[in-house]
This record gives sequence, structure tokens and C-alpha cells, in this order.
Amino acid sequence: MVVRKVGKYEVGRTIGEGTFAKVKFAQNTETGESVAMKILDRSTIIKHKMADQIKKEISIMKLVRHPNVVRLHEVLASRTKIYIILEFITGGELFDKIVHHRRLSEAEARRYFQQLIDGVDFCHSKGVYHRDLKPENLLLDSQGNLKISDFGLSALPEQGVSLLRTTCGTPNYVAPEVLSHKGYNGAVADVWSCGVILYVLMAGYLPFDELDLTTLYSKVEKADYSCPSWFPVGAKSLIHRILDPNPETRITIEQIRDDEWFKKNYVPVRLLEDEDVNLDDVNAVFDDPEVGKEGQANERCGTEDMGPLNLNAFDLIILSQGLNLATLFDRGEDSVKHQTRFVSQKPAKVVLSSMEVVAQSMGFKTHIRNYKMRVEGLSANKTAHFSVILEIFEVAPTFFMVDIQKAAGDASEYLNFYKNFYNNLEDIIWKPPFESSKPRITKPKSKKR
Repeated sequence: MVVRKVGKYEVGRTIGEGTFAKVKFAQNTETGESVAMKILDRSTIIKHKMADQIKKEISIMKLVRHPNVVRLHEVLASRTKIYIILEFITGGELFDKIVHHRRLSEAEARRYFQQLIDGVDFCHSKGVYHRDLKPENLLLDSQGNLKISDFGLSALPEQGVSLLRTTCGTPNYVAPEVLSHKGYNGAVADVWSCGVILYVLMAGYLPFDELDLTTLYSKVEKADYSCPSWFPVGAKSLIHRILDPNPETRITIEQIRDDEWFKKNYVPVRLLEDEDVNLDDVNAVFDDPEVGKEGQANERCGTEDMGPLNLNAFDLIILSQGLNLATLFDRGEDSVKHQTRFVSQKPAKVVLSSMEVVAQSMGFKTHIRNYKMRVEGLSANKTAHFSVILEIFEVAPTFFMVDIQKAAGDASEYLNFYKNFYNNLEDIIWKPPFESSKPRITKPKSKKR
């Protein structure tokens, strides 16, 4: 058997796959340490103009070395690939634990929340604001300790700038001031997300959860939620102080640490030795003229400032199977087995957020980068993996096409997914003149909106 090596690492099985990267298990041949190797394709990075975004994410992860943050060891590169060497985390996502147990005990929820606050506070001390804190981005190690991951939407404000202005994050976890477009303090916004996470840990469901994005945002802005009866008084009081819609009066991390409920059995984390952070390996990879061709990018958050890819006339002809534009849009049930598409006249950001909310309400996890979203979870019978990739394209200044493809799972499962997904997105889907007033794939008659 041929063993593949990258530098000092022996590369093994694939343990994860995202929209832009593959993650493999690897072992350091010098120390025997197990690591996760995230492999990115250089040409894809160039094509999607992502070099600055990924370089920022890697630099942030090297900067925040803390026991409750996933550790980034180093970055390597070949002529065609970039290899990010990360701490190997074996306990899975906190999200999966919540799904499995429905809700956690008070003691367990408090312990995870204490570790979350420790990790987030350290990030803030380094000037790093995560901006997408949620259970899907919190991993658990073999000892059950929490590790913050996925810094793809994080911000390092420019010198002299105190407020961030990019609207981003997962709608159910995002702070109300982030939605206001008036600028916000990244640290205060992260605290709100921590409060939503604490609620989810103890309740097993979200405090703000609406299919309609407008209703969801309205509830977030007013902090319109209620705590279940089994919440202890202390936890309920702390959550109330965190989910304060006014960022000026919202509790701070320092005040959270002084809270009586929080302090119970609290053991402050032992910090690692303060190491000098060397970014030479990151600079060597990303300052390569081939990777840097796209030029400098401003502070942005995932899909921000980049816009969906444009489809030119040639692309449209290929997609439409000649010049029959009817095939661009929602098609008959027989053809919807692996791929379909629909068009919206809503802004691309609204389309993306709406799709994310609907997918999550259906019980799936979502991963977003640059107007491309991967939706994944277990199949209906809970025995296999199911995933779908959705990408938004700009057809014209006011028309956006969403292309949906099955990545894993069988065709019948994809068809059922698409039916439910489509029916919950009717408010944003544009029906062209040649279509009947009803979508070709209709809701089952037994179900009512």
C-alpha cells in the first residue's frame, strides 16, 4: 500500500468535506500526533477570489491560541494545493450532542457555557470577533472540552475603527444591532450569540425560530422570547441580561463572570504559554503571485462584498439545453432527481438567508461561503448521510438563479427534500410567464400552510 505524505505528515482517510475543502486525517511522523489536514485547491481559491478571506481566517486561528479554540499548527503548500494543519478533534459538534440528548443538564450546559465564555473572551482580548458563534461551530474533544472553530466570518477591525458594519452570521443567533446596518461592537454582538447558545443548551431548541425572515428579525430586535418552565431562576436571569436588545445595557463578559449562576463550579482555564505567533508560513503561501492575483479585498464577512457569480449568455444556453429557457427554471418531477433550479427577484442576501433559515428549520446543518451553501444531515431513515449544494448566480441585475444539486443521498430523498424546501420558499421564488400559477412540484395535499 502506498502511503501518501505531505511534508512530515502521513495522510489517511477523508473525515470531512465542505464546499471548498476536503479534510483528511493525518499523522505527524516526527511526534506521532494525530492532526486534521484541510486541503484547498489553489485554482478554486483564485477562481472565487477567496485568498484574502482564507488568509485572514488562518492568521486569526494562529493568533488565538487557547485551550477552548481549535489550534492551527501550520500551513503548507504545493504547486496546486494548500494544506492547513489543525488540531484533530474527535468528539464531534456540540450541535450533534444537543440533537441526540434533546437538551443538556444544567451542570453540563453551565460547563460548556463557561468554556465558551473563556474562549470568546480570549479572542476578544486579541481583537478578534467571531461573528458566527453557534453550536455547529463548537467542537468537543475526547475529554468533552469545548473548542471554538470556523473563524471564516471573524473580524479584525482596522486600527482606529471601533464599529463593524458588515451584516453577517446565522440569523437565529445574530444580535439585533447587527441587523440594524448602523454599525456594531463585535464583542457585544458575540455576547448575544453566547446567550442564544446557552438557551439552546438548556432548552434543546432556539429562542428565536421563525421560517419567515421578517418575523424572525422582528422577534430578535425586540428580544421576543420566553424561557421554558424547567429553566433555573439563575440561568433565566442571566439569559435575560445577555439577550438585552440594547447593546449599551447588555451584560459584558466581565459581568457574566461575576454572575452567581455562572460561578458555580467554575474553574478558570489554564492559559497556554504566551507564544510568539509566526505568520511566515501563511505569508509564504498566500503572498505567492499566483494566489494573490485577485488583488486586495476589504473587510468582509463570508458572502459580503463579493456578490454571486454572473452567468453570461453562453452559460445560460448550456443550462437551458439550447434556447428553451423554460428548462432553466423549476422542472417536472421526473427530471428533478439530482439537480434543479429556481429564480428570485429578491436580493441575493435575502435569498441566501431565507434558504439557510428554511434548511435549518428542516433539521439540516448549513455551511456558507461566497453565495454557495452546503446543506447536510442524516437521511430520512437516519442511516445515511444526505447533502445538497446550492449556489446563487446573477442572471441579470434583478434576477438571481439558485442552482441546487444533490451531493449525497438517493434521488427519492432529494425529491422529497426539494418539495419541502421549495414550498417553504414560495415567498421569494419568481414564477416566469410560461409557468402555471402553481409550481410543477406541489405540496402533498394532506399538508396545509
